[in-house]
Amino acid sequence: MNNYKLATPLQKDYIDLFKQIAEKELAPRVAELDVKGEFPMDVFNKMCDAGLYGLNIPEAYGGLGVDLKTQVMLHEELGRVDAGFSFAFFINADNADIVIRFAKDEEQKKYIAKKILQDRALCSVCITEPNAGSDAAGMTTTAVRDGDEYVLNGTKSFISGAPLADIFLVLAKTDKDKGAKGISLFLVEKSDGVQIGKEEEKMGIRLSSTSEVILQDVRIPASRLVGDEGKGFVYIMQYLERVRFTTMACGLGAAQNALDLAVKYAKERVQFGKPIIKNQALGFKLADIHIKIAAARSMLLYAAAMADEGIPMEDISPSTKVFVSETTVWAVNEALQIFGGYGYMREYPMEKLYRDARIFPIFEGTNEIQKLVVSGILEKNTN
Repeated sequence: MNNYKLATPLQKDYIDLFKQIAEKELAPRVAELDVKGEFPMDVFNKMCDAGLYGLNIPEAYGGLGVDLKTQVMLHEELGRVDAGFSFAFFINADNADIVIRFAKDEEQKKYIAKKILQDRALCSVCITEPNAGSDAAGMTTTAVRDGDEYVLNGTKSFISGAPLADIFLVLAKTDKDKGAKGISLFLVEKSDGVQIGKEEEKMGIRLSSTSEVILQDVRIPASRLVGDEGKGFVYIMQYLERVRFTTMACGLGAAQNALDLAVKYAKERVQFGKPIIKNQALGFKLADIHIKIAAARSMLLYAAAMADEGIPMEDISPSTKVFVSETTVWAVNEALQIFGGYGYMREYPMEKLYRDARIFPIFEGTNEIQKLVVSGILEKNTN
């Protein structure tokens, strides 16, 4: 089914190219890679060869400057094959947006664009710590100015892409007494002495690698400060407002895949002398899944269009994140039910899709935190 009937010819070309490579190179290996917990660098490189990496980089810095609405479409299309790979493939280049949007130094912007587009670098954002998850302002990683350098110390946890990353964008406190206003953002290279912890054995999205990032007396030039001191937390929050849409699109791709598989199964599975899709209870269940996925997709595209127009996100970003992620988990769970006992078996793909879907209400800010943000906006703005 064509989920993007309003896509432009260029958007359709991108979607078709992603689909062609993903179905040929990635789809036959997804189950094996999931068991191994392995990111397929060969598939990554083939997509780079096709010019599909770093599409978000602005034209002024050598990229194509693909808008957020198009990125949402592409994240979902790749997410239909594997949500973990889609997230890992896109997020590394998406992270470069932080530097390009907020750095004051043009050389920093050119540097990160070159690393992504020419060197095919992987870039991880380091926010979460063992004792600072939702309360990001409670982080303890520090960056102390020492002449023309900063010295970073601390441990970051659950860092997506860290085992393979070349570049890290690290949040660290430059003033312990100012809370969130004392947090700054730094561009750190792996060669600066970054240590990578043990790779996490995750429940799902196992094609996206995750580990701790350990900083012990890591010295970097003072010129690697991104933007202004004390503005790092603001930069990251504004970045997350946008990246939530593309990340949630990866999960929605998994939900669409689950629905496609469930419809196919319901047309083939015969009980009581007829395909089970003819059973009204199951046919309506499939219809409900389709309707909610379509609603979630519409909400994503609406939110992305707002972001592309520069309209303040306010409640739109957290609301979209909550609705799409909860729809994703619900849809995959309902689709699994269509398979009955077979859906619970690892021999069938539904079990993996459920494991993949479950992360989306958790990362990019838990849904509980998003609802807290929305309720705060309602309290402030409603008479």
